[in-house]
Amino acid sequence: MTLEMVIVLGVIVLAAFFFASEKLPVDLTALVVMAILLFSGILSPSEALSGFSNVATMTVGAMFVLSAGLQKTGVLLFLGGLSSKIFKFNYWIGLVATMMLIGAISAFANNTPVMAVFIPLILGLAQTNKLNAAKLLMPASFASMFGGVCTLIGTSTNILVSTIAVEHGLPALGMFDFTKMGLVFFGAGVFYMTLIGVRLIPVRSSAESLTDKYRMRDYLTDVVLLAGAKSIGHSLADSPLIKDLEIDVLEVIRDGRRLYTPVLDIVLQENDLLRVRCDIKQLQELKERIGIHMKSDCELHEEDFRCENLMLTEVVIAPGSRLIGKTIKSAAFRNIFRVTALALRHRGSLRNTGFADTSLKAGDAILLEVRKENYEALKDNKNFVIVSDIETPHYRKSKILPAAAIILAVVVTAALGIVPIITGSIIGAILLVVTGCITLEEAYDAIDWKVIFLLGGIISLGVALDKTGVAMYLSDGMIRFLGGFGPIAIVAALYLITSLLTELMSNNATAVLLAPIAIAVAKAMDVSPTPFLMAIAFAASASFMTPVGYQTNTMIYGVGSYKFTDFTRVGAPLNLILWILAVLLIPVFFPF
Repeated sequence: MTLEMVIVLGVIVLAAFFFASEKLPVDLTALVVMAILLFSGILSPSEALSGFSNVATMTVGAMFVLSAGLQKTGVLLFLGGLSSKIFKFNYWIGLVATMMLIGAISAFANNTPVMAVFIPLILGLAQTNKLNAAKLLMPASFASMFGGVCTLIGTSTNILVSTIAVEHGLPALGMFDFTKMGLVFFGAGVFYMTLIGVRLIPVRSSAESLTDKYRMRDYLTDVVLLAGAKSIGHSLADSPLIKDLEIDVLEVIRDGRRLYTPVLDIVLQENDLLRVRCDIKQLQELKERIGIHMKSDCELHEEDFRCENLMLTEVVIAPGSRLIGKTIKSAAFRNIFRVTALALRHRGSLRNTGFADTSLKAGDAILLEVRKENYEALKDNKNFVIVSDIETPHYRKSKILPAAAIILAVVVTAALGIVPIITGSIIGAILLVVTGCITLEEAYDAIDWKVIFLLGGIISLGVALDKTGVAMYLSDGMIRFLGGFGPIAIVAALYLITSLLTELMSNNATAVLLAPIAIAVAKAMDVSPTPFLMAIAFAASASFMTPVGYQTNTMIYGVGSYKFTDFTRVGAPLNLILWILAVLLIPVFFPF
C-alpha cells in the first residue's frame, strides 16, 4: 500500500467521522476533504475542482430552480389541497392518496420544497379533522423518498451515480431506467406504511393549539405591577425583577397596548402587565414578591398572544439554513428577524427556558411571536420553513400552466433522448425566469448552495479513489470475502453498506465513496456494473431509520414532536423489507 493510498483512506475515515458527528457542516467537510487531497498533491488543482463543473453538480443546481418553479406558481399547493380534501371522507384513503401524490411529485421535483408545502397542509388538515399529525408527517416524508427513486431526476443521488458511471466510460442512466425497481419500492413502502408503519408511530402530540403543543402554561405567566412595587420608575434592565430573579420579560403591556420600545429600555409604571418566562421555582418567588400580582394562575392561550399587530407562528430550521450551528442569541433573532423566540423543540426534546444558547440544528422547531408587518419577511426568509400557515403572498397562479409545461418538456426531452438531462434542465431553468414563473433572485435563492458545495467538494474524493488505486484495493477485499458467493452477494453487501452509511452521513457522499468501488468490483468479476450501481442508488435514497439521514425526515423531526427512536422503530423493518426486495429484483431488472 502506497503513502497516497494511506492518505486517501485516512481522508475517508476523517470525512465519515465529521459527516456522522455533524461537528462540521457537511459542505465544509467536503471542502476540507478537497483541500487535503489538493494540499497533499494527490490531486491537481483541475482534478480537485472538477466537482464544481461536474454534470451532476450543474444538473442538481438546475433542478432546484425547476422545483422552485412548481412551488412559486402554486402548483404544489393546488395538488396538496386536492389530497387534503379526501381526509374529510376517509382517513385511510386520504393517507394513501397523500402518499401517492407526494411520491409522484417527488419523482420529478426536489422533495425539500415539496415537503415545505405539504407540512403546513398536513398540520392544518390534522387540526381540522382532529387527526394526529405525527401519524401523517412521517408517511409523507417516507413517500417523498419512495417517489424520488423512481426517476433519474427524483433525487440528486441518482444523477450523481449516473454521472460517475459516465466518467468511468459507462452509458448514462436514462430518465426511467430506475422506474421498474422504483415502483416496487414505492408500492411496498405505501403498503407497509398503511398496514404496519402508521401503527408503529407513537402518539407524541395531538392536533392542538400552539400554546398547548409547546406547554406554554408551564413556563409563561403574566404579572401586574401594583402600587409600591420596587421596580416602578426603573428601566426593566435595572429593575429588581431582572437583577434579583433573572427572569426573561418577553413584553410589556400598558393600558392594553404592547410597547414596542426595546423591552429592556422600558421604564416601568404602575399597572404595567409583564409577560415573563421563568421556571417553576422562579414562579414561586414571583408569587411571594410584594408589589407584584400574578394575573391569576390561568393558562395562556394562543389568543392571549394575538392582537391587531402580533401573532404566533411555528417555524422549522430549514435544511441548508445559515442558522445551523448558531444559537438564537448569537443569531440575534430579535434584531435581525424581528421576532421573539418563545420555545424550542430540539432533537426530540422541548426546551422552554435556557434555550437561547442551544446550537440550532436543521429540523429544530421554534415557536415565535412576530409582529404582522414583519411576518411576510419571515415567510420569505430561506432559513425557515413556516409550518403554521399555508398561505403565501408570492404564488403566481397565472403561471401554473407555463411552469408545468416547462417541467414536462424537460422530462420528456430527456426521456426520449432528444437532449441530455443537463441541457434540458438548464434550458428549463432559464425559461422559468424568462417567462416570469420565478424571478432571477428567486432562482438564486432556490439553489441549496450547501448541496452544491457538498457535491463540488466530495466528488474530488471519488477522483482520488480511482487515481490512487484505493477503489481497486477495496474492491479486491470485497471480492475476497464475498466473490465466491456470486454477484448477488455483492449486490446485497453494497445495498446494506450504503443503507447503513446513509443513515449516518450524506447520501451523496456515500454514493461517491462506494460507486467507484462497485465499478471496480464489476470489472474484476467481468459482470455488468449496473446492478451494483443501482443497489447503491436505491439504498442511498432509502434512509428511514433516523431523522437526520434524509432532509425530509429532518424537516418533520421537530414539528412532529418525534423522538429519535420513532424513526428507528418504523424505519428499520422498512429498510429490511426493501433490502430483501432489492437483492431479489435488482438482478432481474438489471441483469449481470
